[in-house]
Amino acid sequence: MTHRLPRTVLPAATVALVLGLAAPATASPAPPATPAGHTLPAGTRFYVDPDSDAAHQAVTDLKNHDLAGAAAMAKLASWPEATWFTGGTPAEVKAQVAKLMRDAGRTGTVPTLVAYNIPLRDCSLYSAGGAQSDAEYQAWIKAFAQGIGNGKAVVVLEPDGLANLPSDCGPASDPTGVLTAGRIADLNTAVDALEGHPGTSVYLDAGNSHWKSVGDIAQRLLQAGVARTQGFSLNVSNNLATDLNTHYGTWVSHCLWFATKGPDWANGHAESCAGQYYSSAAPNDGQPGNAVDPDDPSTWHWTDQWFQQNVGTPPTGQLTHFVVDTSRNGRGAWTPPPGKYTGDPQIWCNAPDRGIGARPTADTGVPLVDAYLWVKTVGQSDGQCNRSIPGGTVDPEYGVVDPAAGAWWPQQAQSLVRNAVPALTFNLNLH
Repeated sequence: MTHRLPRTVLPAATVALVLGLAAPATASPAPPATPAGHTLPAGTRFYVDPDSDAAHQAVTDLKNHDLAGAAAMAKLASWPEATWFTGGTPAEVKAQVAKLMRDAGRTGTVPTLVAYNIPLRDCSLYSAGGAQSDAEYQAWIKAFAQGIGNGKAVVVLEPDGLANLPSDCGPASDPTGVLTAGRIADLNTAVDALEGHPGTSVYLDAGNSHWKSVGDIAQRLLQAGVARTQGFSLNVSNNLATDLNTHYGTWVSHCLWFATKGPDWANGHAESCAGQYYSSAAPNDGQPGNAVDPDDPSTWHWTDQWFQQNVGTPPTGQLTHFVVDTSRNGRGAWTPPPGKYTGDPQIWCNAPDRGIGARPTADTGVPLVDAYLWVKTVGQSDGQCNRSIPGGTVDPEYGVVDPAAGAWWPQQAQSLVRNAVPALTFNLNLH
């Protein structure tokens, strides 16, 4: 069992002051009421947890006379991150969510919550777990929604839940389709429960730009009820560059419009959309650059061309918005040296030498992007990665057995701060 230091012992803000990193900030008013559609005002201030892993690490480092480490962790602790809810009884999660809402309310800020308890979570891999049945999950998510009440909140709904359906887990994982149908029903129940609260902005998770094709994820989003939400989330717990996810997300948004409000022949046919793997607008003749390559954005103009030809310029007010997780994508994706690994190098898993990306903000300057958020907790492990080496337990990128998924990893936190792009500074709008 992990024991935390009391909050009264040198919180990170105090550590920052001791180290001369910041001056006390004055309280700011709560953001204005959200207009219809739940779009976040550009001036939204997100909740900062004073009891975060980084805050405690700052205290530990200061006690150990590691002033550089304490300074780095104090900077990290000053920025807002999402709070994950991964289990418990309905009564427990309702109380936990309600407490977070009260804490955020006292500071006039908006918390970001992650609901991560779907049955067969993560295909029973590193982040295995979740509710034991659809009925158990539906009771849990309804209680989660009740805990939010009438306050303002952002909810990222079930990371990987749509990009990794039970039918995707393996050839024998869902032979009848019953589990996948249950997953879709669970997400629809969650959408309705959460959207029943007027201050809640719900984003159904849609994976990332290097996972499902545009048409595939758009079709899944429609089945899960995205039309009744504020939109979708991208890049959760991943490190793909923001511009790639923004480009991909814009395609997904246009594809959703195309399949629901576009020409009659497109109604219900999101699968027809071009994407990051294929575009019928390209020559596709085998010549370099004449086909869409997900790893070569210079070829993505072929998909842009397909959307220009088939979708045009939809009314902005009819397009679905999205948010992007920028907690670890400052340096973009990790590419291991050619030939280093014969199997899957697990480029998503505790990728080495990555850095924090854009700071959390609702003022993105991109019309369809409601916010950049730190959804993945910076410094928490993805799991015990072994780069698919048979029988291996040590991660060859670090020379150690990685901590379990969700466990705090100080060395990784320090590396992410050290490699941040832009360089990490103290959040002067902390209070």
